[in-house]
Order: sequence, then structure tokens, then C-alpha cells
Amino acid sequence: MADNGIMNWLSAVVPLLKLLTLAVIGLVLGHPKTQIVPRATFKLLSKLVFALFLPCLIFVHLGESITLEEALQWWFVPVNVLISTAIGCALGYVVALVCRPPPQFFRFTVIMTGFGNTGNLPIAIIGSVCHSSDQPFGPRCHRSGIAYVSFAQWVAVILVYSFVYHMMEPPLQYYEIVSEGNEIEEEQVSNFSRPLLQEAEWPGMVEKGTAHSKTPFIARVFASISGSSGSSHNTFPDLDITEEGGPHAAPGSPKSIRCLAEPKVVRRMRIVAEETPIRHILQPPTIASLLAIIVGMVPIFRDFVFGSDAPLSFFTDSLEILAGAVVPSVMLILGGMLAEGPNDSSLGIRTTAGIIVARLLILPCIGIAVVASADRLHLLVQKGQMYRFVLLLQYTMPSAILLGAIASLRGYAVKEASALLFWQHICAVFSLSVYIVVYFKLLSYV
Repeated sequence: MADNGIMNWLSAVVPLLKLLTLAVIGLVLGHPKTQIVPRATFKLLSKLVFALFLPCLIFVHLGESITLEEALQWWFVPVNVLISTAIGCALGYVVALVCRPPPQFFRFTVIMTGFGNTGNLPIAIIGSVCHSSDQPFGPRCHRSGIAYVSFAQWVAVILVYSFVYHMMEPPLQYYEIVSEGNEIEEEQVSNFSRPLLQEAEWPGMVEKGTAHSKTPFIARVFASISGSSGSSHNTFPDLDITEEGGPHAAPGSPKSIRCLAEPKVVRRMRIVAEETPIRHILQPPTIASLLAIIVGMVPIFRDFVFGSDAPLSFFTDSLEILAGAVVPSVMLILGGMLAEGPNDSSLGIRTTAGIIVARLLILPCIGIAVVASADRLHLLVQKGQMYRFVLLLQYTMPSAILLGAIASLRGYAVKEASALLFWQHICAVFSLSVYIVVYFKLLSYV
């Protein structure tokens, strides 16, 4: 029994030690004092991961694993992302009430607690766990794990480009304070943290800004409905939008006539929807997921692309070779990001600690209860330990690195996001070690 216990501990901890080793190598290579590898190189590597390595990994593993029948059985994987996000946001609201962050960072506290990393880091953990001779979750450990993670990514992407994007806009009543702070932030971030923090998972995000991306757009659009004037809070004027294409319309134009007949609330909701960058969900990893689902679920396409005797087997083999670069690249980039160290933060030690405790310690306990309840209700795939492991990981990850890019895109809490992501990933080394041991122990009884 003692030997089995030691083996369980080793099976759970050794994969994290492998990832930690890769991250430390990236930290040493990218440390500002050594600069063995410049930040520009890490930025280029992140673009390769985003545009090439990760799409190859998703297409090969998801496409070969998924069928129409399995897609129907896996329905709880994307739903679990929604559940974990909702519970995380509720925890974040409690943290904000208890820890009392500066008022302008109330929504920031909720978002940073609620949204975890559902892509690169879980893929790296699964790759490390399955890179062993004992294959803890079966011979198809790696392929099935990557398939489950990839199948859930599109939900997280939609949430980020809709809900998170608008929740991270600068608060109207504190716009002047945040705006003045961002003038300093922009200079510091561009010279120090921006290349990795904002390029680590979704390169080019900060270049997708619009005329309203750094302003409290929703608050200004709806200010007149609530009867409050923007000037009562600050000197930033409300938007006077009378026409679909801009703030002023010709009196007799068809658009102005249509808008006159359109209720104010509906018109403002339409304007907000038009400013939501949902069009950006079609990024290389998302496109790879959609193609993999289509090819995998259509038997004719599947037989043509996947399998040792498929006509395009040479193509999928080439993609699989490229896919092997994902895990080391992701961890090297993470190490390079951590090498830059934490920025100064106005969030406060109490709030920072509250977010870390809620995200890394409390939420995984709730996740165990949710997954166990779903298992009792027979909502999960029977005898699927890797399936359950991925579900549990969705509650255990630190906040998504992508939130740092969203913060810069919206001009809101940039330094706070950088510092919080740094400390979360440092603490996640210990929390992940504990919870992966717990998960291995629980899954041994499934």
C-alpha cells in the first residue's frame, strides 16, 4: 500500500516537475539580466504556437478522436466551462465584497477570479502527464485529453470576445482616473511587459483596438436611459448616436427614419452588439477546431484524412510532427513571461491574495463537487478517467493569460492584470501539485 501511495504521488508530481523545468529554462533564457533570448524571439515563438503549432495539435488530435456519437457524449465538456466560469465569477463577486478592492477594480476582481486558462496550460499539463511509460489514463491518454480540451475552447473564446470584453471596459465614474493612469501604463507596458504578457496566447490582440475600445462605451450608450448624465460623474460626454453609421444623420436619410422608429433601448443594444468584436473568434486555433469537428464527424472526410491507410496520412503525420512543439514552446513562453517579474499594482495585497485563494484553492474544491454530482446524475462518459480529469482541470487553472491582452486592449487595469497573472502562476505550481495528486487519487476509484 505504501508503494502504491508513493507511485500515485510520483505519477501526479513528476509531470508538473517536467513543466516546471521547461518554464525555468524559459525564465533563465528570457531574464532581463541575461537576455540570452530576447523578448522579440519569445514573441515570434508565441506567434508560431498561435498560428501553426497549436492549430496542428488541435486538428490532428480532435479530428481523429471525435465522431458524431462522441460529440453528443462530450456535451458536458463545453457546458462545464460555462459552469466553472459562472461559479468563478460568483466567487469573484464575494472576493470583491470581502476584500474591498479600489472601486475602479471591482469588475476586474470578478473577471480575474472567474475566467481560467482553458487552452494552452491544460494542453501542456495533459501532454506532460501522458508523456510517461505507464500511461495513467490509457494508451490514448494524450490524444483523447487534447481532444477534450480542444472541444471546449470555442466556448471560452466566445465568452472572452463578448462578456469579458465588455466587463473589462473602464468604469465610467472612474474613467478620468483610469485614463490618466494608463498614460503611464502604456509607456511601461510597451517597454517591458507588453511583448510577452499580451502576446503569450493570442498574438495581435492589442492591435485590434477600435475608436471605443479604451472608453466606457456601454456606460455612455446607456447613460441617458438610466437618467444619469455622464457629466454628473466626470467630464466625459455621453454618446449622441442618432444613426446606425455614426453620431449624426441626415434628417431625411433612410437610416435616420429607421432609427426614429426603433426604440431607444433596442437601438443602443444594437450599437453595443456592433461594437462587440465577436468577429475575432475565427482565429487559427478556433478554425482548426471547427475543421477538425467537421472532418471527424463526416465519415467520408475522416477516412480521407485520418488513418494509416488514408490518402492524406502523410499530411496528418506532418501536422503531428509540428504539434509536438506545442508543450515545450508554451512553457518556454510562460517562463519568459515570468522572467519579467510582477509590475506595480494598485489592487492591494488583500485583494490579490483573495483572488489567488478563491481561484486556486476554493474553486477546485467546488469543481470536485460539481463533477462528482454530474457523475452521479450519469451526465458524464462512463469509465472515462481522462474525461473527468479534463473537467476537473477546468476548475484548477490560474486566470487566463489572455485577460492581460484584454486589459491592454480596453486600457483598464493593465499593471494589475500583469502583477496578478504573475503571482497566480507562481502559486499555481503548488496548488496544481496538490490538486493533481487529489485528482489522481479520486480517479483511481472511478
